[in-house]
Amino acid sequence: MTEVAATKSEGKSFARDLVALTKPRIISLLLVTTIAPMYVAGDPSWQLVLAVFVGGYLMAGGANAVNMYMDRDIDDRMSRTRLRPIPSGRMRAEAVLAFGVLCATTATFLLAHVANVLTAALALGGFYTYVFVYTRWLKRSSPQNIVIGGAAGAFPPLVGWAAVTGRIDLLAGYLFLIIFYWTPPHFWALALLKQRDYGRAGVPMAPLVWGERETMRNMLWYTLILVPLTLLPVAFGALGILYLVCAALLGGALLAGVIRVMRAADFQKPAWSVYKFSLLYLALLFAAMVVDRAIA
Repeated sequence: MTEVAATKSEGKSFARDLVALTKPRIISLLLVTTIAPMYVAGDPSWQLVLAVFVGGYLMAGGANAVNMYMDRDIDDRMSRTRLRPIPSGRMRAEAVLAFGVLCATTATFLLAHVANVLTAALALGGFYTYVFVYTRWLKRSSPQNIVIGGAAGAFPPLVGWAAVTGRIDLLAGYLFLIIFYWTPPHFWALALLKQRDYGRAGVPMAPLVWGERETMRNMLWYTLILVPLTLLPVAFGALGILYLVCAALLGGALLAGVIRVMRAADFQKPAWSVYKFSLLYLALLFAAMVVDRAIA
């Protein structure tokens, strides 16, 4: 019985590690920005939505696993990453890489078969952007890493849109840009709080290279671009009044939060608030799009 119990415990631990490699908490928001555009674009079947959900999870999870493989030499230097499967010694690096590639390959075939080739290509484009442009190239070489490399996180709306329509049009492009400009203030709020960790790992995040004040100013500039950008789809008739009101209120709250970070004598608490709210902001913004289209 003892050996059986130990085997079951090891199996559960291994399964938990496989799930941890995919970073499910991060993927949850990516899936919102994948699935919501499907309902903005049209009336997808539940089979298509399920396939895109599973394919999107596998592709993003595969990218996260490969990211952990590539960052295995610095993860043990940072408190928030040293318990990951590779630095903790629970999994071999080669096994993590194989798992990530397997997830991405499975996702590619699933999306191409159930949706279309464009959907699979866009999902794969996000995978390569995250793995090679962000993780491999920019993360350790430039404070612009999250700006350019962060474009990987803007691919999900394109994936969802293409799955329903088979093409990319103007509104899909706006959805891409919304996430692109949302990413810097969202991530830099966290970078302000975790800059010591990044310093120990030798990662040139913005607060370490530009300084805290310049990082905050850049957060403000990106937010000032983001807020009017979220309103533009209303100007050309793609979305309506309900979305306009929601986007304006959400954008105002996000902007106010960034301003509080800049004005605070101690930015720790307001920066953490901005980081948490920015997650809710994006989810609610995309939910507002779906509701607006549903009642139009």
